[in-house]
Amino acid sequence: MKIFLRAAQFAILMLAAGTVCAQSQKPLKSDTQFWNDTQLTIPMDKKVDFVLTLTTRTRLNVSNLVDERWGVGWVIKANKYLSVNPFYFHREAHPPHGKPEREDRLTLGATLRFPVGKFTLVERNWFERRWRAPQVNAWRYRIRGQIEHPFTIKRTKFTGYVSDEVFYDWSVHDWVRNRFTVGANHAFNKHFTLDLYLMRQNDGRSRPGDITILGSQLRFKM
Repeated sequence: MKIFLRAAQFAILMLAAGTVCAQSQKPLKSDTQFWNDTQLTIPMDKKVDFVLTLTTRTRLNVSNLVDERWGVGWVIKANKYLSVNPFYFHREAHPPHGKPEREDRLTLGATLRFPVGKFTLVERNWFERRWRAPQVNAWRYRIRGQIEHPFTIKRTKFTGYVSDEVFYDWSVHDWVRNRFTVGANHAFNKHFTLDLYLMRQNDGRSRPGDITILGSQLRFKM
């Protein structure tokens, strides 16, 4: 009888430990991450730039790489207000406690910039075709509004900005994601600009979907 009770206790403990472990390995709903973008722009002529991009996303401890992607595309300047942005991106992701993801993406975008006094209003529209695994293939629309304003600290010029971007996913026929960003950038010279920002993403479908992001973008121009 004692042997049976001990065996039962052992089985219960093992089951409880397995349950706790399984629960701890559930995909995270929220996270804090560091995003870094590196961009190289190569002017082809006065109206066309060729662009290479590389992005890495890590958890805040910088030990876990959760997303990496690279892209190539063009910025075609129709006039001083409008530019068209066709791009291709490849993405590999390893969400915390989630399944690995892979994606190839074609993007066609347009960006409008209008000066209003010392402010600049920017609207960016992107249509994306996404070939994904293990998720289904899908179309997505993104629209971002941004307000920029220059400022100076000890004779050093910066451009501050606030933006908000929303995402519509045709695979679920819903607005699925919102990103609110506050940041500033500084042009060290005509070849290098550094952008630092704080972003909050809310997404009830992705895992993790609710993310606080500390971000940087290094923009190089030939």
